[in-house]
Amino acid sequence: MEAEKHIAELVDRLKLATGTNLECLVLFGSAASEEFHAGFSDVNMLCILRELSPATLDTLAPVFAWWTGKRYPAPLVFSRTELERSADVFAIELFDIFERHRVVYGEDIFKTMRVPMDKHRVQLEHDLRAKLLTLRQLYIQAAGDDDRVRKLMLDSVPNFGTLFRHAMIVLGMQPGVHRADAIRVLADHLKFDPGVFLQLFEVRARKTRQSEVNARSGFAKYMEGIDKVIQALDAL
Repeated sequence: MEAEKHIAELVDRLKLATGTNLECLVLFGSAASEEFHAGFSDVNMLCILRELSPATLDTLAPVFAWWTGKRYPAPLVFSRTELERSADVFAIELFDIFERHRVVYGEDIFKTMRVPMDKHRVQLEHDLRAKLLTLRQLYIQAAGDDDRVRKLMLDSVPNFGTLFRHAMIVLGMQPGVHRADAIRVLADHLKFDPGVFLQLFEVRARKTRQSEVNARSGFAKYMEGIDKVIQALDAL
């Protein structure tokens, strides 16, 4: 309820700051679905403006400072033309926004937008490999501190869950609605243990305690699952 009040105020502040330049404001991600979990999930906003000059960015600055001061991520900012022209290189992100979003101001531009999927597999493998590299670096920094390792997995599992759903699309499988369900099906198909992924989602849903996740063995299985998905995409 608090987030909804803040979203309504964000609309008012943006309208006041930008006037008719504001085309639409979109809530996307888990906050626009039943997978939202307070304390873990972000409230992600996409702001579409008719023009994006440096002067326009200056008018947005105090509004976004207020929003991020409420501990929300800074909204993504596009012009409509820019968003449509970049759909081919942001296929993963825009496909997910297309599937899970709620317009809080303006028209639903996604009703008429087409997300090209011809570069989807390459972007997906790139993103998985890049996130795996980052995961290794952060693990080395956190090694020996079980709480930090658990937090590392908890913070990253939503992104990997999303990318795993896209892996199912590339592999010609039906990804379903929930990330946990997608992981179960994908793990069965590629023969890896989904246990730690499912356990992490249970922690995020506050259905189990974070301390029940085994940091060392859990991280090993976490890395193994990610690598299995990458190898399956690479084999294509």
